[in-house]
Amino acid sequence: MRARYCLNKGWRFTKEGRTEAIDLPHTWNCLDGQDGGNDYWRGTCFYERAFSDPRKGADERVFLECKGVNASCKAYVNGTLVASHDGGYSTFRADVTEVLKGENTLRMDVDNSVSEKVYPQTADFTFYGGIYRDVNLIVVGKKHFDLLYYGSSGIKAEAVVNGTDGVVTVTGYANGGEIKVSVYDGEKVAATGKSGEALVIPHAKLWNGVEAPNLYRAVARLYDSGELCDEVSVNFGFRTFSVDPKKGFFLNGKPYPLHGVCRHQDRKGLGNAITEAEHEEDMRLILETGANTVRLAHYQHDDYFYDLCDKYGLIVWAEIPYISRHMPKANGNAVSQMKELIYQQYHHPSIVCWGISNEITMFRRHRKDMLALHRKLNELCHGIDPSRFTVLACFAMCAPFDRVGKITDAVSWNLYLGWYVPGLFLNKVWYAFYRACNPKRVYGMSEYGAEGMPNLHAVRPKRGDNTEEYQFKYHEYMLKFFEKHPEFWATHLWNMFDFAADARNQGGEPGMNHKGLVTFDRQIKKDAFYLYKAYWSREPFVHLCGKRFINRTGNRFEIVVCTNQPEVEVIVNGKPIGKKRGSKVFRFSVEMAAENEIEVRAGTLTDRGRVIRTKKPDSSYILKKTNTKNWQK
Repeated sequence: MRARYCLNKGWRFTKEGRTEAIDLPHTWNCLDGQDGGNDYWRGTCFYERAFSDPRKGADERVFLECKGVNASCKAYVNGTLVASHDGGYSTFRADVTEVLKGENTLRMDVDNSVSEKVYPQTADFTFYGGIYRDVNLIVVGKKHFDLLYYGSSGIKAEAVVNGTDGVVTVTGYANGGEIKVSVYDGEKVAATGKSGEALVIPHAKLWNGVEAPNLYRAVARLYDSGELCDEVSVNFGFRTFSVDPKKGFFLNGKPYPLHGVCRHQDRKGLGNAITEAEHEEDMRLILETGANTVRLAHYQHDDYFYDLCDKYGLIVWAEIPYISRHMPKANGNAVSQMKELIYQQYHHPSIVCWGISNEITMFRRHRKDMLALHRKLNELCHGIDPSRFTVLACFAMCAPFDRVGKITDAVSWNLYLGWYVPGLFLNKVWYAFYRACNPKRVYGMSEYGAEGMPNLHAVRPKRGDNTEEYQFKYHEYMLKFFEKHPEFWATHLWNMFDFAADARNQGGEPGMNHKGLVTFDRQIKKDAFYLYKAYWSREPFVHLCGKRFINRTGNRFEIVVCTNQPEVEVIVNGKPIGKKRGSKVFRFSVEMAAENEIEVRAGTLTDRGRVIRTKKPDSSYILKKTNTKNWQK
């Protein structure tokens, strides 16, 4: 029977001739990839560790499994090359049985240097080098499920809805033997059969998004002469979905407006070398906003996070890092990364679409080859998986009639009108023009946002000041805009969390993109976070905005409150100021005393803050003039 042995402990890591002891997950760019200057170290480093032959039987096979190594890797066991892989975000495996001894040495040469053959190379995030996900040994019998086909599980679960019934076909891929399938609803067996047989689950429970993310489990067992040889399982769910250019997204036959966030996986001081605990914290924060969808940008994320999306009901846009700049020498790599994404993540009910590219028209070179690759990837997705639609994220400057935006089944746009370009009203103008040009296209918003620094503040916030208040103003406008256009198939704000982009220098903290609703270390929820919570979440709450904007000038000041409750009361220095009924955002103009202790109430819910009157504006709230640049400059 199958056994898995984790190899995360006890590695020796060598960079530029210096060796140290480390454990996985690990990256060598966790500091220099986050400090700005676009000078983080890129090259080849070496990981080495010893391991004993884990086999207990003469016929057993041993496979090396690597869950994420960025960006290219060559793996050697006892000096013999056993695997070579390009692409830093997907699982790959190798059969190492024939080179094993009693005691063995595993060495992995990991390279994140500049290359025209591996995506990504040009993008607004740091390409952390290292072995940043688990490394395992998998021991199986002579007969076993396939472990080498694009890093997939060896089984495929295809679930469809037929009236009130669910029908699932579980196909196993093995090197001989007989495959039997069992489908479980919790601990209860719901159906049994053979590989490739359509199994009917009467009155199946639907996977119904955040309201009821019901999951089933398919277990495939491989037998040889009646003896159990191997076993593999995946979770899956029954659901239907569709998109309509005039009515938006439908889940299980009912309108299901998709509103959510984009997510990068990295952390302060950790880079991409994160654990399940960090994934779970990210999920809790996303769910707290009330989001029902997440765009997992701009690469294949950890298997565990897709599992969390299944469990909690988030609709997922999954994509590959074919981004910003088309590289003809990397066409094969884009294809292989797309195959790995689909084959490895096919079973997840949370995933509804495959993202082909992001902002690929930013650099308008090799256009003919770029369009050809898009058509190839689109056909590839439909060929492997006809059950899901394809989508891409267009660059803001891409014309609404550009051919690249018409290849996939749906399209979304990365627009920052009101941030990089003055004029929030341009969002209305743009969309009206696009709809007039493309009335039958399924349209969404894949990125929109504004930088927001929790230490920068302004009474009259302006575009480009990086204040928490302008970020709030920007998002309040966008949320009102989206309310008027329920036909968008989905809206994904950029970004849920601040993230590292070492080429940036904005907001007074180089190396960061600060468009997150939550800071890079996940410690501060910016005021815009609570704005979204007021619009999306059903969890009762009240939040006083501007609690970090303590020192203010003038005779009056504005109190801004976010809540999903219908009425707000404000009390200043123990005296009731007034009550208002309304929705989502409440504003009160208050006479300013020397010191102002503020309490806001919404029913039994309360929040507090204070404002101090000063003679002069607090200079620490104003962004100092710096060599400001974004990653494109």
